[in-house]
Amino acid sequence: MKKKTNAVYDRNTVEFVTVALEYCTFVEKASQMEVFDFVDKATKILPLLYLKAALLPEVEVDDMFDPELYVTESMYDAVRTGVASLLGEHDTYLDTFRPDMAYSETPIAAFISEDLADVYQDVGNFVSLFRQGNEEVMQEAVALCRTNFCNYWGQRLLNALKALHDLRYSDDELNE
Repeated sequence: MKKKTNAVYDRNTVEFVTVALEYCTFVEKASQMEVFDFVDKATKILPLLYLKAALLPEVEVDDMFDPELYVTESMYDAVRTGVASLLGEHDTYLDTFRPDMAYSETPIAAFISEDLADVYQDVGNFVSLFRQGNEEVMQEAVALCRTNFCNYWGQRLLNALKALHDLRYSDDELNE
């Protein structure tokens, strides 16, 4: 009989916490960086964050769990505007992954800053819940984060990464 492990102490959870904290710190300080350095680091940390989130253990979500969320609208906005200001004209990209794009003749603009802020919101809330040290809350935080990753922010991360990859490796002006 296989022993069920506690998701809180699972190696993949601990590694995700480490990368999640690094990501939050990174995007919170975006406005203090040079554009090339930001884009270069983003193209490295985002795949790692995605990988670690994909490896989070599956935990059943408690529908009654109603966590106190840490990331406020002003924190979200600070990250979004910090990244948007830093990237300037490079913040916008064409989003071709939307289902409604199939019926549109007009390209749909998306923003790296908004995608990264969306990821920050969920990951930041996860980190803050995990920091509480309450094992039950931590377990629920893992379940919620993994669910949100699968249903929402994982795709946002990939959209931003695709645009950032193009910017990092195709934009001669940025790479000078």
